[in-house]
Amino acid sequence: MNQNNNNKQNKGGRTPKNDPSIHRHVFRLTDEENAKLLSLFEASGMPNKAKFIISLLFNREMKSIKIDKGTVDFYMRLTSFHSQFRSVGVNYNQIVKLLYRHFSEKKAAAFLYKLEKQTAEMAVLCQNIIQITEDFKVKHMKKQP
Repeated sequence: MNQNNNNKQNKGGRTPKNDPSIHRHVFRLTDEENAKLLSLFEASGMPNKAKFIISLLFNREMKSIKIDKGTVDFYMRLTSFHSQFRSVGVNYNQIVKLLYRHFSEKKAAAFLYKLEKQTAEMAVLCQNIIQITEDFKVKHMKKQP
């Protein structure tokens, strides 16, 4: 009765896997082959080198992500610029309302004329920015098949 009781006790620890990886294979690489394997491994972004090699052997789909820091930086600055541009538009509307509220119509029209000149310059600048962005897309952002 003592032996039956000992067999039923929980010994703790990790539960065993249904299909454990017990087969081991060893292979050797030259320095050049090893460097190529490591660069492929780093480009894949996989956390485990063994799983990476298995996916290569059995032709599983492998993802390789390359991040161009220049493109990311350009995108972040363009996004920041866009938000600043939107805030200029909001301020523009507020200024027009304040001009007509606090000044005579003649004086407000004079200030508004100056504001229109600045707006025209800003529109030209925006067109230049759009052209630069299009050129950047064509030259530096290659579409992957």
